[in-house]
Amino acid sequence: MRLLIVGYLLIVGGTTASLYQEKTNEESIVAGEEIYQDFCLQCHLTTGAGVSGVFPPLKDSDYLMNNIDKSIAGIKFGLKGEIVVNDEIYDGVMAKQGLDDEEIADVMNYILNQWGNSYDAQITTQQVSEVQKSVLD
Repeated sequence: MRLLIVGYLLIVGGTTASLYQEKTNEESIVAGEEIYQDFCLQCHLTTGAGVSGVFPPLKDSDYLMNNIDKSIAGIKFGLKGEIVVNDEIYDGVMAKQGLDDEEIADVMNYILNQWGNSYDAQITTQQVSEVQKSVLD
């Protein structure tokens, strides 16, 4: 009986682990593009350039590249108040997008690797789950 229970637990554990494997960076970027189209494009535009003084750029953005956890928190919890992007002040509101941790990781991987942006590491679901709202303070 013990052998049966142990076997069952191994099968369930292995199946669960395979269901929750992290995507490759390429798979995440592809998934992130669709999320970007649905949630981000309206403000940050197809070019990632944003609108000067209103919606900050994601393309060549010093804020994005130097503040990965803050950028994740902005998507995860929303963002309001003053930020400086490429020496330009933005003082608006970005509403919480309602994305889960995997979707946030995917869209971050997409924007970090588009429009000439290049980011060597992969944003993971685990990394997103660890980002707290206090990062924005």
